[in-house]
Amino acid sequence: MDLEVTPALTIPAAELEWRFSRSSGPGGQHVNTSDSRAALTWCISASSVLTDAQRERLLARLASRLVDGAITLTAAEQRSQLRNREIARHKLAEIVAAALAPPGPRRRATTPTRGSNRRRLAAKRQRSETKRHRRQPPID
Repeated sequence: MDLEVTPALTIPAAELEWRFSRSSGPGGQHVNTSDSRAALTWCISASSVLTDAQRERLLARLASRLVDGAITLTAAEQRSQLRNREIARHKLAEIVAAALAPPGPRRRATTPTRGSNRRRLAAKRQRSETKRHRRQPPID
């Protein structure tokens, strides 16, 4: 089943690679016998649905999460493999959509107001005074 990230971007199911393994956590004896943890891998660098600009943006923004140009997400929160697959698909869609979103507006640099400067300096003087009172008096 294809994964719809945004209305303009849908990742084909053929590009998604699934692996399943035994999960830790709740499930009792059942957890020792079933492969309920789902690991979803999508190779961004080899994807055919991305434009060059989208690919560059994803590779730059997700660089810390990528291994050889592929992103891997695991889900083991639920006892059911099906629910873990849905969670992994949802996580991937959220991460990719957030990485593809255009950057927000640039911060406009401002100078501190006169009042905030005055308050900051007063707080520094007060802190300095407090520390000065903690010192041992000089021996004369």
